[in-house]
Amino acid sequence: MSETPPNFTPRQTDRWLDPGPTNAQVIYVLYLAGLVIGISGIVGIVLAYMNRGKAGGFVESHYTWLIRTFWIGLLYALVSFVLMMVFIGFILMFAVAVWFIVRCIMGLQALGRGEPIKNPESWLI
Repeated sequence: MSETPPNFTPRQTDRWLDPGPTNAQVIYVLYLAGLVIGISGIVGIVLAYMNRGKAGGFVESHYTWLIRTFWIGLLYALVSFVLMMVFIGFILMFAVAVWFIVRCIMGLQALGRGEPIKNPESWLI
């Protein structure tokens, strides 16, 4: 039988991994960093899936928005990549990057105001 030492306190996390506004903010930043460091976007989508359905309140709309932003952005990027053979893909890839950045900034702003995403199911902005 093991006993807990008298001066033992449970380890406190930094709360950025726990479901809630701070975690959603971290995911937005990981997505934006993913434009430069691709792997951080994958870490962000994993965190979003892990915490979806656990936060409650207005933050749930942000998790839906984040997950859809990742997958729709990936789809748009793949289509743009295929179309690079006919040059239009380069322009579309730039447009996808702008779309992605705008969605992340809009999400960060709404999160900062403590508001839900108005239409988290949207394919556009």
